[in-house]
Formats: sequence, structure tokens, C-alpha cells
Amino acid sequence: MWKLKPPLEMPLSLKYKHILEQLMPSDPTISPNLKKLSAEEEFPNLARNQTYMAKVLTIQMYKRLRARATQSGFTLDDIIQPGVDKSEYSSTRTAGCVAGDAESYTVFMEFFDPLIELYHRDYQLNRMHRSNLNPENLKGGADLDELYVLICQVSTGRNVDDFCFPPHCSRGERRALEKLAKEALNALDGEFKGTYHSLKNLSEEKLQKLTAAGILTDNLISPVMLSSGMARDWPDSRGVWHNDMMNFIVWVNKEDHLRITSIQDGGNMNQVFTRYCLGLKKLEEIYQQKKHPFIWKDNLGYVLTCPSDLGTGMRASVLVRLKYISKHQKFGEILQRLRLEKKPTGAVNASAEVWDISNADRIGFSEVQLMQLLVDGIKLLINMDKYIEQGRPIEDLFPTQKQMDIHE
Repeated sequence: MWKLKPPLEMPLSLKYKHILEQLMPSDPTISPNLKKLSAEEEFPNLARNQTYMAKVLTIQMYKRLRARATQSGFTLDDIIQPGVDKSEYSSTRTAGCVAGDAESYTVFMEFFDPLIELYHRDYQLNRMHRSNLNPENLKGGADLDELYVLICQVSTGRNVDDFCFPPHCSRGERRALEKLAKEALNALDGEFKGTYHSLKNLSEEKLQKLTAAGILTDNLISPVMLSSGMARDWPDSRGVWHNDMMNFIVWVNKEDHLRITSIQDGGNMNQVFTRYCLGLKKLEEIYQQKKHPFIWKDNLGYVLTCPSDLGTGMRASVLVRLKYISKHQKFGEILQRLRLEKKPTGAVNASAEVWDISNADRIGFSEVQLMQLLVDGIKLLINMDKYIEQGRPIEDLFPTQKQMDIHE
């Protein structure tokens, strides 16, 4: 007969609770012992760094944030690594940071919020970003002068809910994302019926075909993909899909989970944008049906890996011959007033100079507004080029500064 009550069997979770509590931080955003050295010893050398990351990050901010991590384990050092590696001068604007998951923008808002407002001029995060994928709202764009306009293209990225972003996702996540993408893309029909190509299984014949079509290039892996971790395990679970006409293309698991592009030769930007909107909306519906919607926040728009792409994520561009206006001393100022930016293509010969002209903004404007800025801007630039060729003054054609207005 027991003189004392028999000992109770204590669950292991309770028996070792005091030990587990010591090992587990109370705040899931705090990751202990990430650094053995002091913040001063770990702080990167940003003396000559030209990125927006370097404009925002201070040693005081680094001290406050360096021990934090998202629930998936992404840290401030992970966020800034691409910018630390890209310290040399660049003529293009560079954010110099990436998000490892959607939570990064919340856990590290002390860093991201000022960077976003600094990079995206005129945009304030207390505003609501609006989307408009109705191509019928676009005025003009079907008749850009094809003596000048060679190619029209519109592209964007999308990230999928419940998955880490490419700099941080695991092999298993990446494979699950590829499987999900293949199912969604195979469900498209009509003009969007197409074929998926896994990069690791590409035959030499398919490789040559895709390269000749301009879908594959020699520089699939960029420096930022290497420094950020996006290129880990390459080419596992990476691939490209295109429709039968090869004018609607989707990359899987590069900078973002999806990179969607509508493209064609000639000057019918309206047709390119219509295909872009329709295909994008079809994909979004399929992903919603599969309970994995594209990530959206009211003040950030579509949430993408690089903060430079927040909002629409859309880059609409025109490959255009601008032999005369491109040599004008105020060419850069004109583009800035039009909220456009330029990129040389290298396609230069004795009779023509070809530029890649695109929208400078991503957030604060809807897709239709950005497209309208580009269409109107390209028409003006072509007209100015003609004036200079004819020996006529262009001062009266100079545009006023285009302002941000998210109300349509």
C-alpha cells in the first residue's frame, strides 16, 4: 500500500519547459547570439557605397536590428548583403537590399520604410497603392511610329503567399513553387496555351531554340542573384514557360517566384499591354483557387523581393531609335520630367542609336497610369527627334514635370 501518492508521469514538454524557455527567445523576431563580435566590428564598410541601403543604414540602426530575424530566420545582414557586395559606382539606381519573405518588410520596417520612401520619390507609405489592370483605360499606344519603335515589352514579378522569397527559400519550397507554377501555367488555354521548360532538363536543341527566340540569354545569373542567395542550387527547380506564340513568357524561381513578360516586335504597345493584363489576371485567379494568392499589401502593392519593385512591379519598355534627341544636352532632364528612364542597348550604328526607354516608377501609380506615361512620353520623344532632324527648335515641346497622382 502506497504511503505516498505515486509520482505522476510528467510530459516531456513540461518536464524540460524551463530549459526550453532559456533556449527559445520570448519574441519570435529576436534571434539570440547571431553575432559573437560587437556591432562596430560587424558593421559593413559603406564609405564608398552608392546604394540606397548605404544612404539609410547607420551604425545605430544596425545595433538595434542586427539581432532580429523573421520567423523563417532572415536577418538584417541577409537583407543588406547584395548592397555590401555592390560597393562600386553605378550609373543606375540600386536599392542594395532584398527581402527574404513578406515579413521582412514588417520586422525590419525601421530600415525598409525610409529606404522605400527615399527610392520611390514622392511616395509616402501612409498612402494606399492602387492597381488597375484594365487595358481599355489606356489611351492610344496602338500606333507608335514603327520607323522608330522596334520592340514593346511589359514585365512584372509576383511572389506567392506562404513561401519564403528566392533569397531565402529552401530546396523543398523551391520545388513546391515550381510544381505549383507548372500546374497553374498548364491550366492556361487559348492564346496562353504553352510549354514549360525545366532548366536542368534542357536539351541542346531546346536550348538553341529558346536562345534564338531571345528567351534564354548568356547572363541568366546576375551578380545580385549570387550575393543574395537567389542562385543557390542552380538550376534546380528553375524553368521558363512560354505560350505557343512566344510573346507571353513566365520565369519560375529567379528574382521572384514568377517573372511575367508580354513582348512583341513593332509599335503596338496597346496589344502588348492587353495581353499582359489578361494573362496576369488569369494566373492570379488560378493561384487564388489553389489557396496561394499573390502577396499584396495596401501600402506596398504587390510585395516583391527587391523594394525597388514594390507596387506594380511593372517595367514597361520600348526599344526605340532616337538618333538626335538622345544627343541633346537636356535629354536626361526631359526623361526625368516625363518620369521615364533610359538604358543604352549597344545597338548603335552609323544611322541609328537605339535606347531602352521605360517607366521610372513602380509604386504610387497604377499599371494603366505608368503605361500612359510611357506611351505619351515615347510619342513626344519621337516628335522631338523629328524636329531636330528637320532643324526645328524643340524648346516649345519641353514637358512640364509629371506629378504623382494615384487617383484615377
